[in-house]
Amino acid sequence: MDAMPAPVRHADPMVPRPFRITRVIREIDGVFTWRLAAVDGAPFDFRPGQFNMVTQFGVGEIPVSISGDCRRPETLVHTIRAVGPVTEAMQGLRAGAIVGIRGPFGRPWPIDAAIGSDVIFVTSTIGLAPLRPLILEVLHRRQDFGKVVICYGTRGIHDIMFEEDLHAWRARFDTNVHLTVHSAPSGYRGRVGGVAAAIHAARIDGPATVAFVCRSEALTRQAVNTLGERGVTPDRVWVTLERNMKCGIGLCGHCQFGPSFMCKDGPVYRFDEIEALYSVREF
Repeated sequence: MDAMPAPVRHADPMVPRPFRITRVIREIDGVFTWRLAAVDGAPFDFRPGQFNMVTQFGVGEIPVSISGDCRRPETLVHTIRAVGPVTEAMQGLRAGAIVGIRGPFGRPWPIDAAIGSDVIFVTSTIGLAPLRPLILEVLHRRQDFGKVVICYGTRGIHDIMFEEDLHAWRARFDTNVHLTVHSAPSGYRGRVGGVAAAIHAARIDGPATVAFVCRSEALTRQAVNTLGERGVTPDRVWVTLERNMKCGIGLCGHCQFGPSFMCKDGPVYRFDEIEALYSVREF
């Protein structure tokens, strides 16, 4: 087994480290990716599924999942959707700008829980970003797993993220990628429909499969139900959730989810751990 390097915890988790944006990539409308390097030159170690608190100085701070390769600690990657005043301001930054990074925080994807099993990834549109580090790690350790299936859905052909990665993954003989869009122009030859159709098309052995799901909370339940129809039980399904993280270390309470704090006990959860809370509207 070729394990990931041990993580390094940096000094004060409440003090942002300055990072320089080295490249800005416009992914789809309203979504951009930053490639960053630490101003002090030190590597940034993290685990797939963790997040950072990202600061635009003088504007504000937001939680963002890490979307890069954990085996390339010299480059930090964040993919951000512009949906509010802070992220809209961030969208205007260019290469060379300095931002602040606190982290990494949170519970990572439990990759070792899937060793020896088939693996299925279920996601849609920007949800591919938090799963991307895990997919890269699984493919790096490809010999540790059975079948590897990626089910990815978007609203349309112009909402497909990380197209270069998807092409590379589809080109592999040991990985199956099921891409589906809800609507497409006349003549489109790909699958049209929801992610459920892609899950049903996946060649997996349900009871021997571990699933990793990253969708909106409403659509996550649908994905879990569809996986259950394929024999993947909730104790073999891992999901990542979103809350309004503020401190990142479990002090402020903004991200409380029942008895847990999502910044410490999440954002990754095994679905049977939270199933009872999942349908409670107040949470």
